[in-house]
Amino acid sequence: MKAERTRSQERILKLLKSLNKAISAQDIYVELRNRNQSVGLATVYRALEALKLEGAVQVRTLASGESLYSSVQQDKHHLTCLQCGRSIAINQCPVHELETQLHQAHQFKIFYHTLEFFGLCNQCQIAQAAGVGAE
Repeated sequence: MKAERTRSQERILKLLKSLNKAISAQDIYVELRNRNQSVGLATVYRALEALKLEGAVQVRTLASGESLYSSVQQDKHHLTCLQCGRSIAINQCPVHELETQLHQAHQFKIFYHTLEFFGLCNQCQIAQAAGVGAE
């Protein structure tokens, strides 16, 4: 039996669905204040944790350690530049079939999965190459 969501959880989930992008808990806190739906930052973190365990919200941790939250709509995959932090969404999912196999083999309820590659984007590679010759 699923527990009823709190008003804060509903507000946060509605906000994440309307934004349709991943944002930090701090940005959620600020956005709710801007919409006159103020809740404490600790409440935002508690609500996000509950929504995550319910499978309604997914979290993506960047190379910087910052966590970004979004509503679970579809699995998203990224190429993330370690230099400038830019993320490029990729549409291919080479692990979707694996997810189905794991679910069946282990009777594990999978809410979502993430796939992320870290490296240098083209602009940062060019800047790095130019910087090497400038010394």
